[in-house]
Amino acid sequence: MTTSGAANWQTIMEKQTPELFKQVTGLREAVMTEGALSLKTKTLMTMLGDALLAHPDGVASIAKRARALGASDAEIAETVGIAFLMGGLPGLVTGANAFRD
Repeated sequence: MTTSGAANWQTIMEKQTPELFKQVTGLREAVMTEGALSLKTKTLMTMLGDALLAHPDGVASIAKRARALGASDAEIAETVGIAFLMGGLPGLVTGANAFRD
C-alpha cells in the first residue's frame, strides 16, 4: 500500500527496527488489497478504527486516502456515524447497568 507520505512512526520504525518494519509493512500490504472487500471499503474501515481509538490525525490522513480511492463525503459521513454508534453506544448500554435491580 502506497501512501503520500510515511507517518512519523513508520519513519522511526524503518530506521530503528528495519526487519520489524518490513514484516509489518508486508502484512499491511497483504491485508490492504482488493478482495471480497474493495480497497476503498477497507480504507474506510481503517478510518473507523482510528476514530474508535481516538487518533484524530490518523482519521484525517485516512479520510484523504479514502477520497483518493473514490470515497464520497457521504460515505465518509456514514463511516463517522458508525464510529459514533460503536464508540458511543457501548458506554450508554454499559451505563444503563447502574439501574439494574
